[in-house]
Amino acid sequence: MKSVDNKQKTISIFGSTGSIGKNAIAVIKNHPEKFKVTALVAQNNYKTLAHQALELKPEVVVIAQEKYYQLLKTELAGLKKCQIIAGQDAVNETAKIKCDLFISAIVGIAGMIPTLNAIKSASNIALANKEAMVCAGDFLLKEAKKKCINIFPIDSEHNALFQIFEKQNLAMIDDIVLTASGGPFFFSDINFKDITISQALKHPKWQMGNKISIDSATMMNKGLELIEAYYFFPLKKSQINILVHPQSIVHGIVNYQDGASLAMMSEPDMKVPISYALGFPKRLTNNAKKLSLEKIVKLEFFAVDQKKFPAIKLCRDALAEEGSALVVLNSANEIAVEKFLKGMIRFDQIYSLVSKTLEKIKHQKLKTIDEVIYFDQLARANATTIKI
Repeated sequence: MKSVDNKQKTISIFGSTGSIGKNAIAVIKNHPEKFKVTALVAQNNYKTLAHQALELKPEVVVIAQEKYYQLLKTELAGLKKCQIIAGQDAVNETAKIKCDLFISAIVGIAGMIPTLNAIKSASNIALANKEAMVCAGDFLLKEAKKKCINIFPIDSEHNALFQIFEKQNLAMIDDIVLTASGGPFFFSDINFKDITISQALKHPKWQMGNKISIDSATMMNKGLELIEAYYFFPLKKSQINILVHPQSIVHGIVNYQDGASLAMMSEPDMKVPISYALGFPKRLTNNAKKLSLEKIVKLEFFAVDQKKFPAIKLCRDALAEEGSALVVLNSANEIAVEKFLKGMIRFDQIYSLVSKTLEKIKHQKLKTIDEVIYFDQLARANATTIKI
């Protein structure tokens, strides 16, 4: 990204009312002279969206669910020179407005088309929406290369690796390690059949939305991050590994062939990777808690128990196939998590539903983004009707 020190960077935040969006706004508010938020987009939380808009005064505010449009307009009646629109088409079209940095934080594959549109508009991307990279990584990267823009990861693990990955020494890299907290059940003997929704949502380290909290509990989140890392870093699939690190202090490790291992450490606070992406190539101050090594009693690392958390192997197998398998994996998981949160299936059946959906659909390489959309819809239809 070119330096724009002489003017404010224009920022679009897609998913502004979620955890990533709120943290991004917190960092931006610490540096009002550096940033101007030009667009805010949310799914349904119109009250929080309205509060953000009144504070930041963007040019465009979008609510994806049209039923909240009039309520949003009422909340923003006093906001001048701001376009207020609603609907998924409005979300997709707003993403085409060029900005200096597009924060992609919409949950799920719903963030794919807006992210692709933003890339096509030559906006640099700060990507939290891992599902977009999982399902359409080849298409996003190809378009980014064509438009000569950067995609900065703001998942804590990928951002950590981005900071310590020496491209000039690529041939000397043995492997990279994504760390995982292990979620609420890594050390638990609880029968997965008995896990309640409230137990699964209680993450030991991070404050996150419902979907990613459940994915962390099943460790599907780390499997999706493994796939995402394959697209972010020019390595073989076998060079991407996972370790459980309960303290969530070390977020990523790069192991080099000369015996050196570089690790990025910080307190578990999303403002750290977000401020890195916002300020790049410079660093920004933020109000994240600073790391005090003398206060850390221990740093532990464990191999993943793949029998207990079979989602990791499921993700590796889908990555081996690539193409439609990755789309089906992601979309079936979105449906499975939704069913669990509605009390329609047990916690242990999340994996079963995703696995059965993958088995039911014949996989192929994908040549167009329309094929990604087709397999997304096919997977959802199957995952919705499969009996487990």
